[in-house]
Amino acid sequence: MDTFQAFRVNVTGDSVTTGIETCHIDDLPEGDVLIRVSYSSLNYKDALSASGHKGITRKFPHTPGIDAAGTVISDSSGTFSEGTAVVVSGFDLGMNTWGGFSEIIRVPVGWVLSLPEGLSMADAMRIGTAGVTAAYCVEKLLLNGLSGQDSNVLVTAGTGGVGSIAVHLLATLGYQVTASTGKTAETAWLTELGAKSVIERDVLGTPSLKALLPELFDAAVDSVGQDTLVNTIKSLKFGGSVAACGIVGGTALPLDIYPFILRGVNLLGVASADATLEDRKRVFSKFVTLWKLPMLEAMCDEISFADLQTRIDQMLAGNVKRRALVKIA
Repeated sequence: MDTFQAFRVNVTGDSVTTGIETCHIDDLPEGDVLIRVSYSSLNYKDALSASGHKGITRKFPHTPGIDAAGTVISDSSGTFSEGTAVVVSGFDLGMNTWGGFSEIIRVPVGWVLSLPEGLSMADAMRIGTAGVTAAYCVEKLLLNGLSGQDSNVLVTAGTGGVGSIAVHLLATLGYQVTASTGKTAETAWLTELGAKSVIERDVLGTPSLKALLPELFDAAVDSVGQDTLVNTIKSLKFGGSVAACGIVGGTALPLDIYPFILRGVNLLGVASADATLEDRKRVFSKFVTLWKLPMLEAMCDEISFADLQTRIDQMLAGNVKRRALVKIA
């Protein structure tokens, strides 16, 4: 038990090397709960961290993985007994703290959630941070007036981790979903997830000088940002809302105030990394009952620990359409 395998990223100058290395328990950071990891998931942040991105991870060598599910080995706080099934998702896991691409992790007890009843470890990681984020977005839209199953809800980056789950979740709840994507070859896949229509990402991603655009959407989930978010805001119907949770397209928001004062639209920020354990428990539990996703398993490829680097390369090249469930154990 003193040694284990972990996916490590090393940066020397401009050179980045990765690989599965043998590590020692003493290499792990301080923390309360020692966990044997069974599953993780691959997110875009993980891929960036694995490429040495200093905006994601400041210090290397590093082990990415912002999600982990496994069983407790020990807990110095006395909160969890040995063998308890748990989930760690978000907080600083895999960012600047040793992450889930590791057979063993050690984390603060305040990051650890007992696996909700009725949810398997594999399904918890199929949901992962991406699913939790998508769920927070949908919750915020519902709290800010989204109602009526004839409502047209836009989801940008529809084949991405957050986007694909948002498409399927909203469709499962009965909404009319429009998915935006740069991968129009995956139109059939998005339709299978429940999208009623699919538009090319340049429709919303091309800058427009107009203060307002035609009113097309009752609400939206955006994980792109910048011009896509701006045009989404301009395209909302009166009183509509967009839940914004990502910046893959950029961080600037070149926008005037007209959509807000003439159409009364709402820009809702979603920050899932630091959500409370109670929030996470509520959301994961919804996926077991009210928000159970019929295609959850089909939405994810299960890959081995050894295949992780190949999948990271594919993700960075934009060549994946399904989420990756990483079997660690």
